[in-house]
Amino acid sequence: MCAALMSERAPPRAALHSISDTAPAGARLIFFAGACPLDLDGSTVGVGDYAAQAGKAMENLALALKAAGVQLENVLSTRVLVASSTQSDLVEAWTVIREAFGEHDVPSTLLGVTVLGYTDQLVEIEAVAAVID
Repeated sequence: MCAALMSERAPPRAALHSISDTAPAGARLIFFAGACPLDLDGSTVGVGDYAAQAGKAMENLALALKAAGVQLENVLSTRVLVASSTQSDLVEAWTVIREAFGEHDVPSTLLGVTVLGYTDQLVEIEAVAAVID
């Protein structure tokens, strides 16, 4: 559904993820605010565990996508926020998220931040998806 974009003037692809994408002609874009690692009662899942929180945030993102009539394959890009200044913590969360997308190589930005909005929250995932009605 989406097409990766590359420029001959861009530096060689060093990262193990896509860096660009485009929506198909006529697609409607859907913007998803940060999916958080929260249970139905609003409590934070996996306190202190980056991988568990990334997994729960992906689960919640998948539910939001489904409610909008799309799925992971429709996601054009993500922004992953991880409350840490340690690269290994970011990689731990990213590994779970990347695996959840499977063969769908989504352009993503991975950021280490100071703090996120919910008590004990370590991971948040924003997404943009495209759908042709």
